[in-house]
Amino acid sequence: MNFEPSARAQDYAKRVRAFIRERILPVEHQHWTEILDQGHLGDWTKWKIPARTEELKAEARAQGLWNLFLPDPAHGPGLSTMEYTLSAEETGHSLIAPEIFNCNAPDTGNMEVLWKYGTDAQKEQWLKPLLAGEIRSVFFMTEPDVASSDATNMQASAVVEGDEIVLNGKKWWSSGVGDPRCKIGIFMAHTPNPEGSRHSQHSMVLVPMDAPGVTIKRMLPVFGEWDEPHGHGEVHFDNVRVPVANFILGPGRGFEIAQGRLGPGRIHHCMRCIGAAEHALELMVKRGMSRTAFNKPLLNLGGNRERVAEARLMIDQARLLTLHAAWKLDKLGALGALADVSAIKVVAPNVLQQVVDMAIQIFGGAGVSRDVPLTAFFNQARSLRLADGPDEVHKGVIARVELMKHGFSK
Repeated sequence: MNFEPSARAQDYAKRVRAFIRERILPVEHQHWTEILDQGHLGDWTKWKIPARTEELKAEARAQGLWNLFLPDPAHGPGLSTMEYTLSAEETGHSLIAPEIFNCNAPDTGNMEVLWKYGTDAQKEQWLKPLLAGEIRSVFFMTEPDVASSDATNMQASAVVEGDEIVLNGKKWWSSGVGDPRCKIGIFMAHTPNPEGSRHSQHSMVLVPMDAPGVTIKRMLPVFGEWDEPHGHGEVHFDNVRVPVANFILGPGRGFEIAQGRLGPGRIHHCMRCIGAAEHALELMVKRGMSRTAFNKPLLNLGGNRERVAEARLMIDQARLLTLHAAWKLDKLGALGALADVSAIKVVAPNVLQQVVDMAIQIFGGAGVSRDVPLTAFFNQARSLRLADGPDEVHKGVIARVELMKHGFSK
């Protein structure tokens, strides 16, 4: 077991760090201020992409800092999951950096699905422009009318009629669907198969956003934030018809695909959480040592130094746990790293949430403003404790694997 990063991984992380500190962080606050000043709130039809976004993306791509997440040298540097963790952590310091390097969710997961399981035609039509950063995508899974922590509950349907697939259902928390560049979605739905097992009843289907019957009903704010220009939408599908060729891998293969999609994506999320926690800790220390109260720096009051130490311990523990999961994912695949990936999915967002909470307390009123990124980091942490499976589901996975070690199958 060796977590020492390769020279190549260190080089990319160093270059990503420099790009973020020199080109992104100096303009990030202005970037979000301009977006918020548009004043469109939940009216996604008026959302626009700042010109700065595309300019920074072009710079990053010209420097070879592009598609770092994909372990395929044909489309980027071809970093392994373990190698990419260093760069993923760096991107966590910024709210816009992942997109600048074309390493943003949900596009990364959707690109990995098409790269692993897509047909040549699907790759040409959709993967190619996604890899080029020309379009964006969305993943339709969570539903408003069922407990989506159990994905087998889903009511949306994908039924074959002749040479077409007919899609019906409601999806929500569909991240990125408000982005004017969002052109394609992956729709996960129930495809009845009386002879199949419980986990062979669902399919993933490619759905163009302009297909008749696809309707964006509304955008959903997260703690009052619309996350424009990307957004999280409720989308209804009313007898949407697409060709049978739009199945990914085939009918009934949805859960099989999900196993391959979610493992690397959770590593990416967790490393970004660690990067955000590092940023929050840095802000906390600088603020606490630059402000005085009762003739002392804030960090010298109460138990604030202990909180700094606690934050350092939590961040380093989460990083080591995530590196271990990434190493196992590379060595053993998604099933071999199942419990490890579930463990970090619980730990990393919780660590970020706790560290940000400490930082907010040091900042006082400024901490809950938009002048610093702490509320956005808190929003990210709390949301991730639900996204890609809530904490309780992942703890259940960990417990099940632990029981199996001792001979208990249930």
